[in-house]
Order: sequence, then structure tokens, then C-alpha cells
Amino acid sequence: MSFQAPPATAAWKHRESRLGFEVVYFQPLDEGLQIYGCTTAIEDGRTWVIEYDITLDATWTTRGARITGRSASGARSLLLEADGSGRWQVDGNDAPHLRGCLDVDLESSAMTNALPVHRLNLPVDGHAAAPAVYVRAGDLSVERLEQQYVRTSDENSHQRYDYSAPAFAFSCVLVYDESGFLLAYPGLATRAA
Repeated sequence: MSFQAPPATAAWKHRESRLGFEVVYFQPLDEGLQIYGCTTAIEDGRTWVIEYDITLDATWTTRGARITGRSASGARSLLLEADGSGRWQVDGNDAPHLRGCLDVDLESSAMTNALPVHRLNLPVDGHAAAPAVYVRAGDLSVERLEQQYVRTSDENSHQRYDYSAPAFAFSCVLVYDESGFLLAYPGLATRAA
């Protein structure tokens, strides 16, 4: 079962590990998708705002991202550029430690977990490694994050995945709506619109 076209907008309420809200707008391109989003939150007594602009190609592979953040320590910005086959530049500099990553995953965002699910298009019982360029919310630092997605049986019209990120000793079940966006991220966010 493939996903429906993205909605014009979506939103998530961040809860438990942080309090906040994320709003996202989707703009179709001739050969891909432009995603504009913003998350505001308070986490561990610190506030931050992250704005992002992500460009995807027709296969949902990340081709670029511009991320800006603001916290009590000041403003930061980050430019990620990708060739679509796993080579990245961070602020114009080659980033060999990110080689092989095809997705960006923002710590501040529930939405970015949709990118590998769309790109992989796994059948039921299919599984895949999906290493991602992981951007931290507090300082916009960039690292490689190993992730695994295993598609389990669908529930009504919702695709379900066993997700794991060994670096955080974290695993959970992620459930996606008909457009391939998270309904809930356990311990982090729930869909608001």
C-alpha cells in the first residue's frame, strides 16, 4: 500500500520528554517536495525554536536542508547539501562521516521520521537500515544516527513499523497515517492536525 499525497499542513504536540509544538507545510515541486517547519519547545528547563526548510527529490531522498535555531545562548544556522547518493556537505564542507545517509533527522521534529518510510517503501515484513544525518536541537550539531525500520502488519489503513536507534538504546512502534506521517511518536509527540 503506497501513501496518499501529503496534506498541505500537519502539526504535532510535543509532550513527555519536552513540551512544545511543531507545525509543518508541504509544497509539491516538479520533481519532489519542499517542507517548511517550525518547532518551539521547552526541554530540561531550556527553551528553543527550530525552523527548517527541507528539499526532497521525487524518491523522498533528502537533497538539502536549511536549519536555524534560537535559544538563550543565541542564534545558529546550518546548511546541509546532499548529492542524492549518500554524499553530504555541512556548511559547504565535505562530511565523510555522513556517507551513505539519505535522510535528515531533526531531533526537534516528529515529521522527519516520515522521510525514510516514504523513501524505503517497505512491504509488510520488510526491513532496512536507514542511517540518517541527525541534527541536535540545542546546538545544531550534526552526527550520523544508525536507525532500523521493520514494517509490521498494517492496522486498518495505517502502516506500522518497529523502529530502533541503538545509539540511544531506543525502540518503539511507529504508526503512520494514510499520507505516511506519524500519528504518535512514543514519549515525544502526538499528531495534532
